[in-house]
Amino acid sequence: MALRFIGIDPDTGQQGSPTIWVDAEKRELVLQGWKPGKELEAECAAFEVPGHAPGIPAHEAVIRIPARMVPMLREACDVAERAGL
Repeated sequence: MALRFIGIDPDTGQQGSPTIWVDAEKRELVLQGWKPGKELEAECAAFEVPGHAPGIPAHEAVIRIPARMVPMLREACDVAERAGL
């Protein structure tokens, strides 16, 4: 798997930070973000959507990334879509 780096939270400083990559081979976004905290994670787990069981499977995670990274997410989506061409 060769990841393509898209961007990192510009307000990160020297600490761990939200980051976005694209796996072009699989056409997937790979995201690193902040843990949501127990309250938000519980709210997400309790959210019911038709056709989707409530809860968060053990192989999945809820993460948070700042809205200031939306342009990077758009770029990552474009890169992932073009990878299939």
